[in-house]
Amino acid sequence: MQITFLGTSSGVPTRSRNVSSVALRLPQRAEIWLFDCGEGTQHQLLRSELKSSQLRRIFITHMHGDHIFGLMGLLASCGLAGNTERIDIYGPAGLEEYLQACRRYSQTHFSYPIQVHTVQPGEVFSDQDYSVVCAPLKHRVPAFGYRIQECDRSGRFDTTKAISMGIPAGPLYGRLKRGERITLPDGRTFLGQDFCGPQEIGRKISYCTDTIYCPEAVELSRDADVVIHESTFSHQEAELAYQRLHSTSTMAAQVAHTAGAKKLFLTHFSPRYAPNGATGLQELLAEASAIFPHTELAYDFLNYQVPRRTLATV
Repeated sequence: MQITFLGTSSGVPTRSRNVSSVALRLPQRAEIWLFDCGEGTQHQLLRSELKSSQLRRIFITHMHGDHIFGLMGLLASCGLAGNTERIDIYGPAGLEEYLQACRRYSQTHFSYPIQVHTVQPGEVFSDQDYSVVCAPLKHRVPAFGYRIQECDRSGRFDTTKAISMGIPAGPLYGRLKRGERITLPDGRTFLGQDFCGPQEIGRKISYCTDTIYCPEAVELSRDADVVIHESTFSHQEAELAYQRLHSTSTMAAQVAHTAGAKKLFLTHFSPRYAPNGATGLQELLAEASAIFPHTELAYDFLNYQVPRRTLATV
C-alpha cells in the first residue's frame, strides 16, 4: 500500500500545493483508489508515477469545490484515453446529481461504466482483501471520513521446507497455507503453522477532512498505521477553526494520540502559511509533534509506503 499526496492545500491551490486529493496504490492488484478530487487532480496524476488507467475507486468526503471540482475532468479524460474498465465512486448525497448535471450540460459521454454509491455511516465497500468504512465528520456541510482496512494474511509459506520434507506440491500446500493438519500416505503428519511465517496484520489508514476535532475521527483512526488528517490552521488560530469547522494542528495530533495510531500526516493547509507568512508550516509541525511525535507534514507528490506488520511485531 503506497500513499501519494496529490494535493495538500485547502480552499485554493498555491504555487507549490494543489487542492485536496490523495491516491492509494495497491500494487498487488494493480489498482489506484483516490480520496477526494480537487481541481487539477488529473494534472497531478500526470506529473506523478501513477497510471490513471489503474484508477478503480474514488471516495469523496464532501461536496465543497476544492474536493470535487477535478472529478468530472478526470472522469472525462479517462474515457477519452479508452483504457478504463470501470470506476466506482463513493460520496455523500448530491454527488450523483452533480455528476449527472455536469455530463448533461457538457454533453459528455463516458465509454466505460461508472457507478455512484451514496454513502451512509458504516461499511461502504468490502472484498476478500480490503474493507472501507465511513463515519460522519463535523463540518459546515455533510462530510465523511474514511477508514481503509486491509484483511489479515497468513504468513509466507515456506515451499523449500515443504519440498525438503517430501510433501508433494499441489492441494496439500494449500491446506498447509490455511494452517490445517495434513497426513501423508506414509503416516507422517504435518501442521500448517510449522510451514508458515508470522501472520501479517492488515494495515489500516484513516482519511479525515474536512472536520473539527470529533469522536468519529478518533474511531476511524483507531490503531491506524497512518492517519491523514486536515490541519487547516495553527493552534493560535483555534477560534477561527471553531468558526469554520476546520482542525488545527493540535486537534489533528490529539486525534492520532487518542486513537493510538502509528503515524500522522498533516495536510489541507491554509494558504496563509506560505513560506513568507508570519506563521510557517514548521510551527504547525512543532505544535502537533508536541502531542504526537510521529507527525509529518504532507506535501504534493510525497510518497509513503505503509509498512507491513506481523504478529511478532505488534
